[in-house]
Formats: sequence, C-alpha cells, structure tokens
Amino acid sequence: MGKTFIVGVVLLLFFSCKGDRAKDVAQDTSAFDISTEKWPKKSKVNPKASVVLKNWPEFNAIETSFDALYTVAYTEDLSLILDDLIEKQKLLADSEYPEEFDKPQIRSRQKVFQTFILKTKNDLEYRIDVQQSVLEMINAHNALLNQFNVIVNNTLDIKTLLDED
Repeated sequence: MGKTFIVGVVLLLFFSCKGDRAKDVAQDTSAFDISTEKWPKKSKVNPKASVVLKNWPEFNAIETSFDALYTVAYTEDLSLILDDLIEKQKLLADSEYPEEFDKPQIRSRQKVFQTFILKTKNDLEYRIDVQQSVLEMINAHNALLNQFNVIVNNTLDIKTLLDED
C-alpha cells in the first residue's frame, strides 16, 4: 500500500512538471523575435531645420543610431542599439546646442526621448514585451524632430511681442 502511494505521487509530480516546460519554451522563443512592421515611420525634418542640424555632429550620430533601430530582428540586436543610443544620448545632452535650438522645448523633448530609451532597455532586461515601449520611444523621437520644425517655422518674434513702447 505504501509503495503504491509513493509511486503514484512520483508519477503525479512527473506529469505535472512536464507540461509546464513546454509552455515556458514556447513563451521564451516568441520573446526573441521583434516585428518592425507595425512601428510608425520616422518623422522628417524640414529643410530649414536640416541646415542647422547638419552642423551638429552629436545629433547626427544619434540619428544614425536611431535609423538602425528599424533593422532589428532579435532582442539582442535591439539591446545593442539601445546601448548605443544611451551613450549617444548622453553625448548629445552634454554637447553645445545650436543657438536656434538651445531652448527648453528641445531639451525637454530630448529628456522624454531619453526616458523612453531607458524604459525600453529596462523592459528588454526584464523580458517584458518591448513593442509598446519601442512605440513610445519612436513617438518621443518624432516629437523631438517635430519640435525642430516648429521652432524654425515660428516667425513670431517674442522680444517684439513683449516690448511695450
């Protein structure tokens, strides 16, 4: 009677643990593939802004790294690109901004972009689905590029508006 009970418990443990392994393997393999088809396209900078931005090497370096984001296929690729973006983001924050873009609006959007880069890196390290955080990071980058366009297209002179003669 005791032997039958022990054999039954061993068989129960064996079969109950076996089913969980198949689910874990299926979840792990799906986490390694990244689909870039659903990602929004990168915004374009208008010609006025690109004239100013082409002389800013730190910004051009981060743009080159960001373009590589659309070529990732696996999480390892994404991790390498995010590490590169983090380093270049630090260099960009410490660099000297062009006079036209040395404004709080640009710095705040750059800080938001940096936040979403770090959020994506964190999701990747904790093996959380990175699709949502990558979308947020791309939207933050597009907002930064759009702010460049807004600043160069702004024809209002603040000093003239505030000057009361």
